[in-house]
Amino acid sequence: MPRGAREITLRFLAGPTDVGYSGTVGGGRVLEWIDKAGYAAAAGWSGTYCVTAYVGNVRFTRPVEVGDLVEATARIIHTGTSSMHILVTVSAGNPRHPDLVPTTECLMVFVAVGADGRPIPVPVYEPQDDEDRRWQESAKRRIDLRSEIATAMAAQTYSEAGTAPRTVLRFLAAPTDVNWGGKVHGGIVMRWIDEAAHVLATGWTGSAANVAVYAGGVRFYRPLRIGDLVEVEARLVLTGTSSMHISVHVRSGDPATGDLDLTTHSLIVFVPLDEDGNAVPAPSWEPVSAEDVALRDHALELVALRHQIDSERHVP
Repeated sequence: MPRGAREITLRFLAGPTDVGYSGTVGGGRVLEWIDKAGYAAAAGWSGTYCVTAYVGNVRFTRPVEVGDLVEATARIIHTGTSSMHILVTVSAGNPRHPDLVPTTECLMVFVAVGADGRPIPVPVYEPQDDEDRRWQESAKRRIDLRSEIATAMAAQTYSEAGTAPRTVLRFLAAPTDVNWGGKVHGGIVMRWIDEAAHVLATGWTGSAANVAVYAGGVRFYRPLRIGDLVEVEARLVLTGTSSMHISVHVRSGDPATGDLDLTTHSLIVFVPLDEDGNAVPAPSWEPVSAEDVALRDHALELVALRHQIDSERHVP
């Protein structure tokens, strides 16, 4: 990617090791690809190491099959002082056919950092045409909506008073999880979020045939280091006709002390499938405690905010 380029496309084949539990490429793997493409665009634009700060409104519109040719395109659409807002689109299809079909789209925010880990200024993005200007305005409008989502998520309480089904995964961050800055890759963290949510969805439905259709509000609060003890907690907060809304917290810290700090928080939505890959009703969950009710209402609030973001979405 040329220094300062506005767009980059990664191209590769989806392999057998990318497959998820539903028989197609797992949502967690797609999230890894999104993060890598976004990082490549951010690093190319800024000329320095960058960290993932936020991933929003990830929608999985169709599955990626093993053997598909995959294109992950990341495009700079707005910059702040040290931040880069990047639109990432994943398309896939049979490599023998000329046309690839969009499968996933999201907006990412990366922050450029210096050798001391502090944010540093990035080159200013200047739109070149009307399409660029429309994308930039879309990114600007989403800043306030993203702030509303972050405030709503931070205001919630997750304690033992909640009775909702939950799953906790615990493990050590391995050297194979490292990124170019010596920390755990943001895409790896998003894969863990997907995996914990999948375990919970499987337990709730009694079937492993569940797929992620949405992930949002993925906010990274602090770096996660190799050797850290990692705890990924997934909790069911809302069920719809055929959807399970799952809140996931990632915490990490020194395994010698067991003291863990919040690293990442996200909401991810799974849908159960039948043998033909069609969505089927999800078992209904009803809140019991006051905390259950509050989290259910919080999830409904996020659904409303997502619909507002969708109304702001620009399709050139």
